[in-house]
Amino acid sequence: MSDAPQKIRKLLIANRGEIACRVMATCQTLGIKTVAVYSEADKNALHVAMADEAVHIGPPSASESYLVIDKIIDAAKTTGADAVHPGYGFLSENPEFTDRCAAEGIIFIGPSAASMNAMALKGAAKKLMTDAGVPVVPGYHGEDQSLDVLTEEAGKIGYPVLIKAVAGGGGKGMRIVEKAADLPAGIEAARREGENSFGNGKLLIEKLIQKPRHIELQVFGDRDGNAVHLFERDCSLQRRHQKVVEEAPAPGMSAEMRRAMGDAAVRAAQAIDYVGAGTVEFIVDVANGLDDAPFYFMEMNTRLQVEHPVTEMITGQDLVEWQISVAEGHPLPLSQDEIDVLTHGHAVEVRLYAEDPFNGFLPSIGTIGLFDPFAETAPNTRIDAGVRAGDEVSIHYDPMIAKLIAWGDSRADAVHALTELLAQTPVIGLATNRDFLMRALKHPEFQAGDVHTGFIPSHEDILLSAPVVETRDYLVAAIAILANRHKHDAMQATDDPWAALDGFRLNLPHSELLKFETIEGELLIVTLEQTASGVHVKSADEALSVSDVMLSGDSLSFVKTGKRRQIFVSVSDENVSLIDDTRTLTLKRHARDGGGSDDADGPGTIVAPMPGKILELKASVGDAVSKGDALLVMEAMKMEQTITSPRDGIVAQFGAKAGDQVSDGSMLVVVSDPE
Repeated sequence: MSDAPQKIRKLLIANRGEIACRVMATCQTLGIKTVAVYSEADKNALHVAMADEAVHIGPPSASESYLVIDKIIDAAKTTGADAVHPGYGFLSENPEFTDRCAAEGIIFIGPSAASMNAMALKGAAKKLMTDAGVPVVPGYHGEDQSLDVLTEEAGKIGYPVLIKAVAGGGGKGMRIVEKAADLPAGIEAARREGENSFGNGKLLIEKLIQKPRHIELQVFGDRDGNAVHLFERDCSLQRRHQKVVEEAPAPGMSAEMRRAMGDAAVRAAQAIDYVGAGTVEFIVDVANGLDDAPFYFMEMNTRLQVEHPVTEMITGQDLVEWQISVAEGHPLPLSQDEIDVLTHGHAVEVRLYAEDPFNGFLPSIGTIGLFDPFAETAPNTRIDAGVRAGDEVSIHYDPMIAKLIAWGDSRADAVHALTELLAQTPVIGLATNRDFLMRALKHPEFQAGDVHTGFIPSHEDILLSAPVVETRDYLVAAIAILANRHKHDAMQATDDPWAALDGFRLNLPHSELLKFETIEGELLIVTLEQTASGVHVKSADEALSVSDVMLSGDSLSFVKTGKRRQIFVSVSDENVSLIDDTRTLTLKRHARDGGGSDDADGPGTIVAPMPGKILELKASVGDAVSKGDALLVMEAMKMEQTITSPRDGIVAQFGAKAGDQVSDGSMLVVVSDPE
């Protein structure tokens, strides 16, 4: 039996952003005081504002702040916190941190260091699971890491294979290799990413499952040796091995298969005496469908998962509250039979990222606009976020803006509710994956439950084609400019007719010309006229007439041919953003001072898309290259980006060398015309 329960009264969250805010929300309902820690970059962050106390722990770099164990321990001791919640990422799966907390008499909300160590390295974990009767993917998990041995083992397994960093996670340190000739480059890249991200370059090689589904089981254990699962989550829709859409339960899974996977997950947890929240991840080979499909242990995450809200939605349980209760020494709140009875309905979650899906999912940085995580949402929906409008997405941390979650009696109801929630969640100021998520949720195969980890590349023609900007969009932008001006006039109401900006003319309708720059860099002029009957806008080849124009907050509405249309808008001197159910467009207004173009130096000049570090030059000055050839590899926002040639030509110049730090917009390489 465990020791007598110890009440937690003050909890330090050793994390930032969305998960810190999520933990604080549960603490508020339980009456537990909270302590935030923050880097210099996060001094005005939402999690700092929500906490009862906050402690500054260093510079923006995580290696100098959120990853420094001594600083976290000192913050806990200084504030009198009797427990630490690690969230996910950072120190959440660091056994040294767990041991330090124990040595200082601080309750660590998570498993023991021994349990973490058992699952920390994928190769050792898979041997442990095999011994526990949990099926694993065929592969090589040996100690000999020489190229010759890895090449030989890959040949035995059979191509294609998947290379993984043994200490990896979040898609980092993973490479798919289709043929033997590509293996050395794949090994080099996976090893380098493993060393850079986790300080461990050791690799394993597995058979690549051609049509896999990623299905994971939420498990919980207590100090008395009890373990349960809270059913599965399907996390198959991924990009770069990172989850984008998650749902519970897995669509199409039979009760028999659910029972078999649940039993295997509980055996995995019990094999390492697991305490707290954990996730056992399986890969399921659905080449012949899901019924009785073989499933294999992939890894166990010894922490709370990003996607835990869908489990909370179908079970009605607060998993953070469970974590705190178990950490205090209480037994599990429910038995497996009680959980089985409680679970009902379906839940779906999407991760709203600051990234550009139409440019290789490249992370984006900037100031968030319009987004309101506290906006009232429909019943059975929720937004979990750690940022709000005005906050900065920087290069230092993960670019996730928020998680949007919806529940329904059926999967169709849940997907519909989530689509509606996403449509009502505009974001401007930086590129996001909102439009991509909307397309994914509306795709017929997703709606039918036909999801797998290759879903995105299989449908990239629909999911990843850049939105088309039409002439009519510029006409709507002109209406938004007019409505915004009237809104400004109303806010600055004056009796002085000479101070008004409404364009009033005695006995004449208001008329003006508005200028935009098209995507192609051409000038587009819109004529706008406001009369008693409404607003009339036209360009050289299209016209639009609307009435009853209103701008309420960020929502623009007008009536066209008897029907009211509503979109979100944002108007500045430089741009007009239009956001509807399917598209987020930012249209550039023509510079009033006649300023020049922001075009790059030329079609062969490549600039850094964001600040980062040059890892490797893949070509040399004077090399002949073809369009799409790799030129260099850079690391930005914890992900490697391979920069390719935009054209056929000759490498004329590099602006940086391996090891250099580069700023946003720095010249990286020039490709000149072929000789």
